[in-house]
Amino acid sequence: MYGFIWRLLPGNTWIKALLSIVLVLAVVYVLFQYVFPWAEPLLPFNDVTVDNQ
Repeated sequence: MYGFIWRLLPGNTWIKALLSIVLVLAVVYVLFQYVFPWAEPLLPFNDVTVDNQ
């Protein structure tokens, strides 16, 4: 899959590397801004079974 993406990107090796970094940063941004906040209420991280005593 990564080889397919690498071949799909235009330019020489340096431009492909730069575009790859930009794509990775864009994916991380989308995950932190939209996906993780949407999924947080669905995850059981706040369901604790220990009482505060």
